[in-house]
Amino acid sequence: MMFWHRMSGRRNMATRRIIASTSFRIVTLFASLFILGGMVMTVMSGLYSQSTMRQQIRREVENEGHETFADAGVADVRHLMPVVQGLIAHEPGFHYLLQDPAQAIVAGNMLHLRPVPGERWLAWSHRLPQEANRDIVYGIGYLLDDGGYYFVGMDASPLTHLQHALWTTILWEIAGFGLIGMAGGLFLSSLILKWIETISRTARSIMHGDMSRRIPLRGTDDELDHLSESLNAMLDRNEFLIASLKQVSNDIAHDMRRPLARLRQNLERAIGTSAPSDTMHEQVASAIGDLDAALEIFSSLLKLAQLESGAWNNEMEPLDPARLLESVLEPYRSVMEDHGQDLATDIMPACPAITGHPVLLRQAFSNLIENAIRHTPRHTTITARVRASGTGIHIEIADNGPGIPAGAMLRVFDRFVRLDTSRTHDGNGLGLSMVKAIVRLHAGTIVLSDNSPGLKCVIHLPTGHR
Repeated sequence: MMFWHRMSGRRNMATRRIIASTSFRIVTLFASLFILGGMVMTVMSGLYSQSTMRQQIRREVENEGHETFADAGVADVRHLMPVVQGLIAHEPGFHYLLQDPAQAIVAGNMLHLRPVPGERWLAWSHRLPQEANRDIVYGIGYLLDDGGYYFVGMDASPLTHLQHALWTTILWEIAGFGLIGMAGGLFLSSLILKWIETISRTARSIMHGDMSRRIPLRGTDDELDHLSESLNAMLDRNEFLIASLKQVSNDIAHDMRRPLARLRQNLERAIGTSAPSDTMHEQVASAIGDLDAALEIFSSLLKLAQLESGAWNNEMEPLDPARLLESVLEPYRSVMEDHGQDLATDIMPACPAITGHPVLLRQAFSNLIENAIRHTPRHTTITARVRASGTGIHIEIADNGPGIPAGAMLRVFDRFVRLDTSRTHDGNGLGLSMVKAIVRLHAGTIVLSDNSPGLKCVIHLPTGHR
């Protein structure tokens, strides 16, 4: 019964999410259509008003022309002249022009026009008096029976004002909607960028070893929250799988140490009962050596697992990496002399302090120096440098030996990787893996490069790491 209640609750929650998401899309669609429809309606209404006013002006001008001809009776200059003169005195809203066949002005309140019949739009400069206003004139021209020309028109300023108001409204709407769109775009982009930055911070924390970090939900139950929930579910699954793999390797390494240790003790007791010259003595001694190598591998695996889980994060303390490296180098000077190798140092006298684990860093430096001693021939110079950079400290261990192939410089950090040239030396292939894990625990980086000739290993440790 409880199962069905849970399933019903999940279905209801999923239904609410679908409804919320669909409602958001519908609201967005209708808002866009409303804005677009408002602009279209404004343009259509303005164009319709212009067309209506244009037709009204045309009808009034046509009616005025017909009435003029009706009053004159004959469409010639002689009969139209007294009619036009009377209209000029009694119809101030219209503009008239009567020209004889020679295009001389006979009557009217306009300047000379070319005798063009039909509808005409005239600039304000054709009006009299010119300084009265600067509105355009709409009119109709007529060719008279005696070769004269008659034009009647009226002030078209209402139409031009309407056009100006329409374009002003359209431009303001475009500017207003553009500003609203830009503000909305900036708001949405800032919202998305803030969410992306939250994901980036979470990812960086996970990369630094905090596998428990998750993307916080905003509580809006929108698509971003749904994606965050999916990513968190994926991170939960990955954390579980990684923890399971680590636990298996840790259990194997931990549980195998006991029987191997007991086996070593039994072999030591067995070797104690045989003569040093006995063949069995040699075989048991060889088996003890193999067991010691296996125990060392299991110890290294356990230590690697602890490093990757951040077990030493609470044991960090301020230290001087230059002085720490000098203390590590001191015991190896005699070893290098025995191998016919030289040691060169370039360590800055006043090195900025870092926050680190002295035992782990000492082991990392020792592993690198031992690798340089073990894998380089006689007369090789091994160089140790410490210098400050803008964001931390660079520790460099280099040699002028044979080096390693460029394609293997990343692969040597993997577990149990041993190059063909190093298989003649003792080792389990975990030394550089341990160094890389220690450097990552200190939020640093380690890079191998060609020293031309030889190999160069550069470790960068940040000074601001806590």
